[in-house]
Amino acid sequence: MVSLEATKQLVVHATDLAKDALHVHVGLLVFFAAALLLRWPLERGKPWAAALLAALAGEIWDQASLVTTGAAPDLAPSWHDIWNTMLWPTIITILARSTAVFARR
Repeated sequence: MVSLEATKQLVVHATDLAKDALHVHVGLLVFFAAALLLRWPLERGKPWAAALLAALAGEIWDQASLVTTGAAPDLAPSWHDIWNTMLWPTIITILARSTAVFARR
């Protein structure tokens, strides 16, 4: 089985994007995919929760990978990754709830 870290490195190499940028893109992809495919309104918070679950799952996987290699858990990079993943889904959810920017016409 290919490790998560090996998969991440493959994607980083294939896209020529930094890991931080990939976190932003994956967060937005999961957020908008959940909204579109499941027909969840942005203001309801379910797409935001889907992005958060994806971010947390990835970081739990990262921490588990560290532990299985004998390294100590390191939460600082995980918090950084969650911040990168969730910033724009959070801003978009707030805008959808508090403004007419995403209102249907």
